[in-house]
Amino acid sequence: MSQRHILKTEQKALEINLNDRVYGTFAEIGAGQEVARHFFQVGAAAGTIAKTMSAYDKTYSDRIYGEEDNRRYVCESRLYKMLDHEYDLIKERLMDRGEDTNYFVFADTVQAINYARTIKGNGWMGMRFQHFPGSPPNDVVMHVKMLDKNNRQQQEAIGILGVNLVYACFYCRSEPEEFVQSLLDGLKSRVSIDMIRINGDAFEKYDNRLLCLYMVRNDLTEVAIFNHQKLSIHASEFLYRKEVMVVRGHFRPPTRVTVDAFEKSFHQFKNEEGVNPEKCRLLAEITLDNLERFGPLNIKDFLDRTEMLCALGLTVIISNCNNYQKLINYLSDYKIQRLGIVIGVHELLEIIEDKYENNKDGRLLTAFGELFSRNIRVYAYPALEKEGDAMIHVRGLPVPEEIKFLYQHLVNNRQIVEVENPDEDLLHIIPSRVFSQISRGRDEDWQPCVPKEVVNKIKETNAFGYRQEINPFEYDKSDGQDAQYY
Repeated sequence: MSQRHILKTEQKALEINLNDRVYGTFAEIGAGQEVARHFFQVGAAAGTIAKTMSAYDKTYSDRIYGEEDNRRYVCESRLYKMLDHEYDLIKERLMDRGEDTNYFVFADTVQAINYARTIKGNGWMGMRFQHFPGSPPNDVVMHVKMLDKNNRQQQEAIGILGVNLVYACFYCRSEPEEFVQSLLDGLKSRVSIDMIRINGDAFEKYDNRLLCLYMVRNDLTEVAIFNHQKLSIHASEFLYRKEVMVVRGHFRPPTRVTVDAFEKSFHQFKNEEGVNPEKCRLLAEITLDNLERFGPLNIKDFLDRTEMLCALGLTVIISNCNNYQKLINYLSDYKIQRLGIVIGVHELLEIIEDKYENNKDGRLLTAFGELFSRNIRVYAYPALEKEGDAMIHVRGLPVPEEIKFLYQHLVNNRQIVEVENPDEDLLHIIPSRVFSQISRGRDEDWQPCVPKEVVNKIKETNAFGYRQEINPFEYDKSDGQDAQYY
């Protein structure tokens, strides 16, 4: 991608104002009453702004947009009601303005940091717009967290972000990653955008999964989420006060042992004392580190992995949280009741050894306490030894002698538990070897190791370099070192 030319906020607003085909409404609730101001201040706003409004009082807001069932005004449903209402008014009152107009509605509902610091500052922001006169409308909806430490600076940041969004919808659509990058122009380290959802013909070449990846890769957020329908979703809308289990892996590809780990650990999680099964949510997490484990990040490889996870009906997290603590911190904002983390015993040993080696300065208990806290439980899936057929279990894990007492304490208090009833007949499956067999077209070798849904999807999409033709002179060069289930 060529180097982007970054415009200042005033330049973007003026360019929009001087475009006589762009015309519409700004509707802002709460702290987000700063966006329209930029367009007024740079001049020529009469050619762009049909109406601005701010329903700050909740009663006024309810009369205009309707009530919210949960009485939450800073939420996704409120934003969509604003977009629906204001765009309907445009169709009712302005569509006879001319045949050369691209109509739009910009809307946001935002709460900035308060005096008592009990509200950190976050909001929802969206655009509904025509990409050419007479076209069906397109939607961009996103969630933002403000990172500035005072109210005035957060409001200022929302104003800049709003201008960036309007400008991106009309001038930065040709490249999805450029679209994502442009949203942070002039806002480095001031906001975090952890969800972007797009819809409409203007974005027909876009993929919500790729938007999630680009958001994480370009530091808009450390965590982005999409569901099995490949739609971007936000943690506040489906994880708030829920019981959550996360399985981290590279899923290249998901194998039968992967599915066994998901099913057995989640069943165990839902049956823990005090857990409400109806509130349980299961997530598959891929980190940037895992995506780059086999070389530079490959977009096709990323889409292949997520295609398989979606085929299994899973919700997927893309993150830059190599340290589990970052993921835990992100989820803590949504008052997760219990968090279960599923890992293989080999990875559990690596984590324990890493914490031991890097915290010999007296912070050892603190370091372990950050991960193994009261409402977090680690579920370790057993595996075969890297050399040999013996199984490694939680209670026999060869942790450093100096911290055996601490490890035993965590096991005895069930902060580390073993996944029960694993299918031992599947533990010989090595994902790297299965991947190699797929790329060489050896159906009889890899298909028994992979769930039926994944087999069908691999063949349908030619995922992971799948080939139907077999070269009899090729052989499997996999080193077999990857003994993890994920």
